[in-house]
Amino acid sequence: MPDIVVMFFVLGVVAGVVRSDLSIPKAAYDILSLLLMLTIGLKGGMALHGSLSISLLVELAGVTLLGIIIPLIIFPVVHYLVRLSIADSASLAAHYGSVSAGTFAVALAYTEAHNLLTGGQVTLYLVLLELPAIMLGLLLYRRFSREKAADTTSEPIKTSGLWHETLTNRGVILLVGGVLIGWLYGPDAGESVTGLYTKAFHGILALFLLEMGLVAAETLRSLRWGHSRLIIFALTAPIVLSCFGLLMAYWLGLPAGSAVILASLTASASYIAAPVAIRAAIPDANIGLAMLASLGLTFPFNVLIGIPLYHQLWAWLVG
Repeated sequence: MPDIVVMFFVLGVVAGVVRSDLSIPKAAYDILSLLLMLTIGLKGGMALHGSLSISLLVELAGVTLLGIIIPLIIFPVVHYLVRLSIADSASLAAHYGSVSAGTFAVALAYTEAHNLLTGGQVTLYLVLLELPAIMLGLLLYRRFSREKAADTTSEPIKTSGLWHETLTNRGVILLVGGVLIGWLYGPDAGESVTGLYTKAFHGILALFLLEMGLVAAETLRSLRWGHSRLIIFALTAPIVLSCFGLLMAYWLGLPAGSAVILASLTASASYIAAPVAIRAAIPDANIGLAMLASLGLTFPFNVLIGIPLYHQLWAWLVG
């Protein structure tokens, strides 16, 4: 049987498919997403309490390298094989180079349910994979759109505002802030406050996934036969990209839980931070196309099939 939180996602998809009037109010969804980000940060920070080392810096550097490599691979694949425009190729490179916080939360719940050893630094993977991927997507768009138009006089993208918007995104603030608070106070000193969030983690995640199921069902309604190449990409990319995470985890000597989470993250695609940044910076990109792939196809695949599969692949790799 799948983890119980996954069944809430299935419930949301079914409710959306049969066009039920079930819905999560936007205000409630905003609260759930805020609580989820903060709780993930706190859990990671508490696990990091008193365990900083040089090896940790090497690990985080390796994860950051993945955030640079993956969008550089995705861009030519979607441009030449899926046959998307420069703008849409750069958009998907940013979306698939970046990560899904929802997938991370499900993967974290999976590792806890299976008693897999997981390092607290996995929360930092979210930020380290997300930021370089978004910026690289924008730079790829600028580089190749200029080349195509042979326009050498166009002004460069002003990245300072994009860096500010990305770094001050509420998800990043809550994740990093939660990590710092959890790291400073640890699991004992901050129990009076942090216990409230960490004990409710699975309940918050279940309601969050219910809403994600409803949104995924709505997104899937826009599927057309003309999207066949995109569908194939969105369903095969997670398996291929997870291998990058697994190989990096193997090279870094990560424990099983951390390896599964890193593989799940590299297999995921952003549907929150990346769309906001891309919509503002690449107006020619079809954000609906990226959301269809990331939220409508890749996210359900990872939640229902992918995460247990990556666990099995890791067992095979180290076995």
